[in-house]
Amino acid sequence: MGEQMMNQNQQPAENKMGVMPVNKLLITMSVPMMLSMLVQALYNIVDSIFVARVCEDALTAVSLAFPMQTLMIAVAGGTAVGVNALLSRSLGEKDFDKANRTARNGIFLFIISYLVFLVIGLFLVKPFYHVQTTDVEIVKYGIDYLTIVLCMSMGIFAQFIFERLLQSTGKTFYTMITQMTGAVINLILDPIMIFGLFGFPRMEAAGAALATVTGQIAAGTLALILNLKKNKEINLNMKGFRPEGQIIATIYKVGVPSIIMQSIGSIMTFSMNQILIVFSSTATAVFGVYFKLQSFIFMPIFGLNNGMVPIVAYNYGAKKKKRMMDTYKLSVLIATGIMTFGTIIFLLIPDVLFGFFNASDHMLSMGVPALRIICWHFPIAAFCIITGTLFQALGNAVYSMINSICRQLVVLLPAAYLLAQLGDVNYVWWAFPIAEIASATLTIIFFIKMKREVIDKIGK
Repeated sequence: MGEQMMNQNQQPAENKMGVMPVNKLLITMSVPMMLSMLVQALYNIVDSIFVARVCEDALTAVSLAFPMQTLMIAVAGGTAVGVNALLSRSLGEKDFDKANRTARNGIFLFIISYLVFLVIGLFLVKPFYHVQTTDVEIVKYGIDYLTIVLCMSMGIFAQFIFERLLQSTGKTFYTMITQMTGAVINLILDPIMIFGLFGFPRMEAAGAALATVTGQIAAGTLALILNLKKNKEINLNMKGFRPEGQIIATIYKVGVPSIIMQSIGSIMTFSMNQILIVFSSTATAVFGVYFKLQSFIFMPIFGLNNGMVPIVAYNYGAKKKKRMMDTYKLSVLIATGIMTFGTIIFLLIPDVLFGFFNASDHMLSMGVPALRIICWHFPIAAFCIITGTLFQALGNAVYSMINSICRQLVVLLPAAYLLAQLGDVNYVWWAFPIAEIASATLTIIFFIKMKREVIDKIGK
């Protein structure tokens, strides 16, 4: 009995996610993540700005690499969502042993994931580019860039897992430090490695890749150190570790639908490139620039998601329905405000935005209407993204997966293909608002079902 009381006394006190006022909690959890995501988006944009100054072929090559990079981030991000949700729920249930085992199995899964993409980087990059284009210069730039990004991806995988472990216990301030560290390193190294400054060899597209992975490795290393030094709520000691099938299955119950959902984005961008390259390689470059620019609007929403998931999952585990739903409603409100601001910017100054990428008159004539058309779906996407995150945090990511499949594969791509048959590339961009309206309709249906079957039963 005495030993049991001692163990209980050693358990961590109630986490702030169960007691702090929701408004303050969501802000303190999300704002650091939103700021760090903005920095991430900024260095993604700056990456392409520097590459565009090499030549348009280099910019196109980096744009064509995006589907493979999206796939890698899908695996890392989806697995991280599963680890985050299970770990936060375990803490909410006061099952600290399960939280520790979840963290250790998460680290194991990320090591395996890196090895998979190392193999892809060594053997599949060349055929990946040859499938997309026969332009020798674009293929050369692309192989140089993507081989480095994949073979040295240990940094991004380390960054994902160790930052999510910090987020799961509410320590989002530290993740802001790690992400900003990686971003600043990348920003400094980009011009040096791309253009060969200060005696460094001129590497062009390969320099952009090397600057990126260097920043990721630094951020991942720092995130590991902060976990070991500051994250006392979980124990990462891997001595005697054995993979646990039940823990891994639970992680991937949430993680696999999220991986599939994000991987669909990879399929979508690959297919859109094939639709657009029929018009010209400039059209694919415009699409690539759009994705870089829209990340500056969407990344803060993903930061908000990262702050929202552990709060919802923790309070779901603790059976505190009101705190959970207040977090969701406030998240929708904030996300809609950010997306509306993004729409206004894209409508008012698209030419200025494209000017950052050294855009030719031909690219401007194609890019300006593209931004003005696509941006109408941003506010609708805010509701869909936040509600999909609610599904994931409650352990039912299948709804998000189905929605993503329908939006991108069932609606967006067929609509883009059919609109392309009209012979004007400007029609193709309307596929994005059309697909988002379909997504919002399905999201509402799933939310009503989830509310009836899960949310209304919490605490009863």
